[in-house]
Amino acid sequence: MSTQIPPQIQNQLAQLQQVQQQAQSLAMQKAQMESLQNESQMALEELGKLTDDAIIYRTVGELQIRTGKEEAIAKLTEKVETLSLRLQSVSRQEERISKRFTQLQEQLEQAMGKQAQ
Repeated sequence: MSTQIPPQIQNQLAQLQQVQQQAQSLAMQKAQMESLQNESQMALEELGKLTDDAIIYRTVGELQIRTGKEEAIAKLTEKVETLSLRLQSVSRQEERISKRFTQLQEQLEQAMGKQAQ
């Protein structure tokens, strides 16, 4: 029995590792976006508790700019909606990557089964 791994199996292993790295990267992106979305949602809730004439500042780059309550709510609502769309997109990518990972795993198992015979 040979201990050397055939090139086809090496290629499939490399593809499997690449797909696994992509899945990890997507999971990190998703976690960051979920965190931003939760923070924005909490900020929206806090804005809702303020009086209409409350003084509000928002960060723009390195500056803090005074803004009205309605404008602050509109900006945060837009941010939450954008993050929601991005999260949906990442979830679809995760599904595709997961299917690809399963497919590659099955192909690798079949190839290794044939190799063992």
